[in-house]
This record gives sequence, C-alpha cells and structure tokens, in this order.
Amino acid sequence: MAKAVQLENLTKKFGDFTAVDSLSFSVPQGSIFGFLGPNGSGKSTTLRMMLSLIKPTSGHIELFGSSLELERRSIMSKIGVIIEKPDFYTYLSALDNLKLFARAGGLDFTKKDYDALLTKVGLKGREKDKVKTYSHGMKQRLGLAQALIHDPQFIILDEPNTGLDPLGIIELRELMLDLNKKEGKTILFSSHILSEVEAVCDHLVVIDKGKKVVEGVVKDLLSNEDLLVDVEVGNFQNAMSFLEGTEWAADIVEKQEIESSIKFNLSKNRLASLNAFLVQKGVDVMGMEYRKRLEEYFLKITNN
Repeated sequence: MAKAVQLENLTKKFGDFTAVDSLSFSVPQGSIFGFLGPNGSGKSTTLRMMLSLIKPTSGHIELFGSSLELERRSIMSKIGVIIEKPDFYTYLSALDNLKLFARAGGLDFTKKDYDALLTKVGLKGREKDKVKTYSHGMKQRLGLAQALIHDPQFIILDEPNTGLDPLGIIELRELMLDLNKKEGKTILFSSHILSEVEAVCDHLVVIDKGKKVVEGVVKDLLSNEDLLVDVEVGNFQNAMSFLEGTEWAADIVEKQEIESSIKFNLSKNRLASLNAFLVQKGVDVMGMEYRKRLEEYFLKITNN
C-alpha cells in the first residue's frame, strides 16, 4: 500500500530534553489514521515537524513519496490542517475570513463554491456573522473550512472535537468518513476520544514519552478477541481455589485480594462461560466489567 507519510527514526531534542525519540511510523494513503497519546507524549511536536514548522534533530520525513526537506513547497500545497486552536480575524465574518484565505492561496472561488464549503462544515446561514460572536465549536467548524478550502489530498486534524457538542461530534465523524470514502482523502486524526478513533480510523499509532508504543490496524488492535475482564467476587479465596488448575487460571493477568477482584484476558464469547463456571462453584459474582486491551492501556497512559 502506498504511503502518504513515512517517518523514520524521527527525533527532536530541546536542550537535554528529548520530546520525540527515534519515532517511526507510516500513514497508508487513502486511510483515516489515528494518532494517539497523552499530553506531553510528543504528538504536537511530531505534527509540527511533519508540517515543517520546526526542524527535527535527526531522522527523515517523507510525504507523498517525497522528502519534506527537499520538496517542502510542493508538499505543503497538498495538506490541510487544524492544529491546536485555529485563529481568525474575529472582527470579520466567517465568509470574509474564507475569502482572505482563498485569495492568499490564489483560488478563484465563486459564491457556489463558498456555499458548498460552508454547508459541508455546518456553517451555512451563519457565514455573515462576525467570528467574535462564534462559540468555540463554531470556530472549530470554520477551522475545518479553512483546512479544506484548497481541496487538499492529506488532512491533519489535531483534536478537532474540542468544543463540539454531541451533534457536532457526530457531524464531524460523518464529514471525515465522507472526505475519505467519497473524495479519497487521507486523514490523520489526533484525538483523546478513543471511541471516535475506533469509529472512523483504519490504522492507528500510540506514542508515549516520545516513543512509539503500538501501531497497527484498528480492527485488530481493538478486537473483541482481546479483552481485559475485571470480575469482582464475593469470596476471593474460594474463587481462586476453584480457578486453580482449570483452563481459566492461564487467563488470569492480575489478582487483587483487598478489592476481591480478578482480572482475565479473554475473548468476548468466553465471558458467559466464565460467569457460569463461577456460579456453578457457588462463587458470588458481584460484578463483571470488560475493556478492550488497547482502551485499558490508553486510559492508563493518559492518566499518568
């Protein structure tokens, strides 16, 4: 599969501090790619290097098969981006802001073109209002319009859900899927909302402390075949004695006697069998919760 982005041993140091440490991953062309990590993980630094806003200390970046260092101007013309908080001329209307962006990019836009773009991001009808009257969510929508105005091949969305209400999140999800499936655009989607990443992304990478932790296909990494199951039992010692020597013992990954909790690594279709086994042995099952392994890991690193 062709690569829209290829990072090889990318490193960025600020004095003695290493923000990104020998990071390598690739974004398949035509995919929606999830880019995950907690605050301070190096995500923003990586994105800034990909956009040529800061230079890497070492390593190599290719976009569309070309070196960013050698083909910067050509590459940047193919990218649309929202990174952190989009900025506008707040004393102007949304439409006037878009006209300035179009003029700066040498685009010859008609009223029909602006109407289509504003409709796409959900701002039609409010385009003549001054941006200073906009909510944060509406400014995010205008940022999307700015990112899409030159019809880019590759779109980078850094926490675009910020400030959006539940309907806005759903509309953004549908817009990303339309841009990808109907228009063939490659999207890099950075978000803390794992459920949204799962809903739209084909591939993902998780980084922490500047290093890659995991990379792969979403349907495999978030599979129901690999769940972390937390079972709270009424009598911990009895439960453990019944489990020892059975097929379930090999699936235990953690035991917490104080909390009467036993954690298993199981597939979803085995949950009912585990519950039936414990009940048959007279063990009171007080509760059973499960998470996908990547979700459990992601929650841990985002709370560290």
